[in-house]
Amino acid sequence: MTHGHLPVSGLPQGTLDLPYIEIQGQKDGPRLTVLAGVHGCEYAGMTALREFLAEVDPSTLNGTITAVPVVNIPAYMSRTPFVVPVDGKNLNRCFPGDPNGSYSDVLAHHVFERFIRAADYVIDLHSGDVPEAIEPVVIYDESPVSEDARRIALAYGTRHVIRQPASGRVTSGTTSSAAADAGIPAITAEAGGNGIIDRQAVAVHVRGLRNVAAALGMLPHEVESTAGQIEHDQGWNWIGSPVGGWWQPSAELGKPVAKDEVLGQVSDLFGDVTHEVKAPEAGIPMIITTSPAVAAEGLLMVLTREVSE
Repeated sequence: MTHGHLPVSGLPQGTLDLPYIEIQGQKDGPRLTVLAGVHGCEYAGMTALREFLAEVDPSTLNGTITAVPVVNIPAYMSRTPFVVPVDGKNLNRCFPGDPNGSYSDVLAHHVFERFIRAADYVIDLHSGDVPEAIEPVVIYDESPVSEDARRIALAYGTRHVIRQPASGRVTSGTTSSAAADAGIPAITAEAGGNGIIDRQAVAVHVRGLRNVAAALGMLPHEVESTAGQIEHDQGWNWIGSPVGGWWQPSAELGKPVAKDEVLGQVSDLFGDVTHEVKAPEAGIPMIITTSPAVAAEGLLMVLTREVSE
């Protein structure tokens, strides 16, 4: 096991030394990159990566695992949810990056070129940030390498797997979408939330990492199958609030909702309802904002799409 530092140069505030770990197996095999901490307060994924790496025996490993325990160091150190505090950008909307851009763009560029472009497969570990809860789910992008991405997405073992269509991406500039555009199968795995180390969510991620490594023939584990997995091929709906105020959800994570079903209400600080939130179409809540404080255009909920356009 090698501990290294990637010098991220060209930043407005000087060079950042980004820690990474590399485990070289005794036999040839795939090059797997695992990222965590692209968002600085999503601790379940970070914890799971530490625990998974600690159990990897190089003598039984085929190929190479390269892992970045915390990508967004500035957000991690300042406990800043969602964005890089230096420039206020969401790092997971900046990939593949820009060496001539702002702090987030430069960081994304270095991470992409060193850790993503060189990989055969990529896994990016996430969980709900401080104000949100997430139903365990894996996301991959429609692309020429979709089938390979789908294979590792299903192997990860969450009940829900979402394919984001290439046309009309709701989220672009993510690690997995940028990897897909470069012809590299990649997934984003989500479990946990609210900025805590949820042991159940950590277990989902550790099991998922073991499963993918086994499915790729890298480690001698058995792939633990998950009964009743649901594939959502039409992507997802991101639902925001047209007004700021106090958000009270009524829908539940993982429980299907019908088109036009009430998902919750936004009220003013006097308690008067100012907006009723309804499902634009049938779906299953994957992300729910758990904080009552919501700004205008703030995210309230993310639903799978159960109907085609």
